[in-house]
Amino acid sequence: MAAAAMMVERWAGLGSVVASVLFLWSMVQNHIPPTLRLYLTAWASKLSSYINPYLQITISEYGAERFQRSDLFLAAEAYLSDACARRARRLRAELGKDSKTLQVSVDDHEEVTDEFSGTTIWWYASKRQPKASVINFYPGQDEKRFYRVVFHRRHRDLVVDTYLPFVLGEGRAVTVKNRQRRLFTNNASSSWSPYRAKSVWSHVPFEHPATFDTLAMDPDQKEAILDDLTAFQESKEYYAKVGKAWKRGYLLYGPPGTGKSTMIAAMANFLDYDVYDLELTAVKNNTELRKLFIETTGKSIIVIEDIDCSVDLTGKRRKTKKASGDKDSDDNDKPKLPMEPEKDDATKVTLSGLLNFIDGLWSACGGERIIIFTTNHKEKLDPALIRRGRMDKHIEMSYCRFEGFKVLANNYLDVVVEHELFGEIRRLLEETDMSPADVAENLMPMSKKKKRDPNVCLLGLIEALKKAKEDAAVAKAKEEEDAKEAEAKKAKEKEEAEAKESKEKDEVKDKTSEETNGEIKQADKSPE
Repeated sequence: MAAAAMMVERWAGLGSVVASVLFLWSMVQNHIPPTLRLYLTAWASKLSSYINPYLQITISEYGAERFQRSDLFLAAEAYLSDACARRARRLRAELGKDSKTLQVSVDDHEEVTDEFSGTTIWWYASKRQPKASVINFYPGQDEKRFYRVVFHRRHRDLVVDTYLPFVLGEGRAVTVKNRQRRLFTNNASSSWSPYRAKSVWSHVPFEHPATFDTLAMDPDQKEAILDDLTAFQESKEYYAKVGKAWKRGYLLYGPPGTGKSTMIAAMANFLDYDVYDLELTAVKNNTELRKLFIETTGKSIIVIEDIDCSVDLTGKRRKTKKASGDKDSDDNDKPKLPMEPEKDDATKVTLSGLLNFIDGLWSACGGERIIIFTTNHKEKLDPALIRRGRMDKHIEMSYCRFEGFKVLANNYLDVVVEHELFGEIRRLLEETDMSPADVAENLMPMSKKKKRDPNVCLLGLIEALKKAKEDAAVAKAKEEEDAKEAEAKKAKEKEEAEAKESKEKDEVKDKTSEETNGEIKQADKSPE
């Protein structure tokens, strides 16, 4: 007991000495030259490093890029709010700009502890106030917030090599889990400005409710797509091993109303990715296209819908366009006045530029991206654009069949088990091409009568399928009749052309015969 009392008294005396030294230092430092003050401060720090066995690492809110917050700081903030906030006495609650949930984090000037591999690590959330009330255009210089990580010197390698990378990974995962997913669209290039953040893309919250459970599709095809998406999401190391950029292309093709856009929304909800809806007609050239690509983030889906209608990308269309321009060649040859220059507001995005966008060198900037093209006419696309390696998986979105109908019946009418009308509906769906959108519209119980009785909706669908079948038969008969008329007209034109050609040949023959007879008569009349 006496030894313990002596130890306490000794440490109390040491604390008194330290307090006295600090008091004297605060009194005399204003009267010491700056050079000597700097030397004494460095000497004091060196002395304390021998006495104090603890090290510290500072994580500042803003690094070299003053306009952008540090990724490590944001990850540490997310990690502490998720793993250590419950042990703090003072918390700060806020709703982040891109967050869908309330964020509770450690407040400034608060201390929390964390355990990692049997090691205790202290975190201090601090903030430096500006020295003067000056309006500053750099957000990183108004208030300098930072985290200070304190640990024993013998755990230096563990903290630097293992713990901080762990905090970075866990913090990013928490950020992804809590973030509000977004739907982006590209702005016109005339509005781009380097002085405004996010001026290339503008966005709204992505809140589409589509999932694979509600998607009207064959179960086997749906399962294959889910397996492919899961394999892509978990294959970062594999893509690096084989030397490919971590991206994947999907081509969705099929008639209108077959669920191509719904499929994209279901993919985004399944993977928890942002969606970038790229409007090619608003892109002036290939350089702007590359700029748009590098401004996208990872964990995103880049979509170009109706690509066959967006811009002129096929050699066939260029020839057609050139041929149509030849008709007006007379007008093009006319001289034009200088005050009437040609207006060319069309996009200059080329097939080569789009191919580089998909799998060129620029496509390796970043990772974990999915590129999706949609089209109603797959045959119109250039084969180079949709070959494997660019559009890795081709998914046909076809007309509604019975398996897809059962999903819609469950979604819209809560009909899970087999219904007595399902047999007739199955037969009609096999004989009639109707899109899932049309089937869903007939199943929606919008009236009070339909809400009371699902049978009314199913009977309405049967009537719609019968009418569609009749309309298809009429359209087919008319198409066959038009084809016969066209064939007959073509045969008639061919016959008339042959008759005309034969007549012209006869006329030429008669004329030649007359000329020959005339020459003979002329020769008979001439004197010997």
